[in-house]
Amino acid sequence: MEGGKGEVKHILLAKFKDDTTPDQIDQLIKGYANLVTHIEPMKAFRWGKDVSIENLHQGFTHVFESTFESTEGIAEYIAHPVHAEFANTLLPQLEKVLVVDYKPTTVHF
Repeated sequence: MEGGKGEVKHILLAKFKDDTTPDQIDQLIKGYANLVTHIEPMKAFRWGKDVSIENLHQGFTHVFESTFESTEGIAEYIAHPVHAEFANTLLPQLEKVLVVDYKPTTVHF
């Protein structure tokens, strides 16, 4: 992961297991969103469901985006006990998961 300061996005793509109920998914999303109140380097959280018409989602159904001020903030988030506890709840409910961290770049014309 490229180090240094500057906004970093943490993207998690998820496919929930077939036996995970909509209510369980809602509770997991609320738990994920609540991390921003407990983990200082986590500045924002957004999520959504796949709505693509291209059918290239490879089974992933949900996107979770967290914003951090630096890559060091992501490292602190990953090591945080509240995150670890939540991950132990979320990950067993996922059939597939993909995580990407990136620094947004704006193209100026």
